[in-house]
Amino acid sequence: MTVTVTLVTGSDGSTAKGGSSAGVSSAADRTSFLARRRAADCILIGGNTARTEPYQRTPVPVVVISRSLINPLVNNRLAHCWNLTPVKALDRAIKTFGPNVHVEAGASIIDELIVAGRVDALELSITQVIDGEDKIDIAKLLSYFSQQSETTIDGTRFISARK
Repeated sequence: MTVTVTLVTGSDGSTAKGGSSAGVSSAADRTSFLARRRAADCILIGGNTARTEPYQRTPVPVVVISRSLINPLVNNRLAHCWNLTPVKALDRAIKTFGPNVHVEAGASIIDELIVAGRVDALELSITQVIDGEDKIDIAKLLSYFSQQSETTIDGTRFISARK
């Protein structure tokens, strides 16, 4: 079983710019992200991510954690909207779809799953973008993982971290 958080940030920890992660992404990040995502059994996101990011088509089932009764991905036949805590949604996703879950959610869901000890790996892309929104503390995030390796492709740093 592997629960992997996939996250892109700017060099200042910004997780969005212009209201979307596309504003902090790079071509190298996008290529790597799409390849990893196709290998997942399912994707786990929050309601805000579902409303602001392009999840209308996904290669695998996508679980939206939301308190709203309105599914923001109504046109995605692989979308499931669950009103559960992140930990309970993760447990149900593993039971329903399989053990390889990609968490592509916002910082609060990611933090909750990491603190609960439910994340096995982090795939972090750090681009050269600055002055975005929703900043996270990259060093704090990485402190939860003991093994780290890093490469740089076309100016984007890729850090793979494991427990």
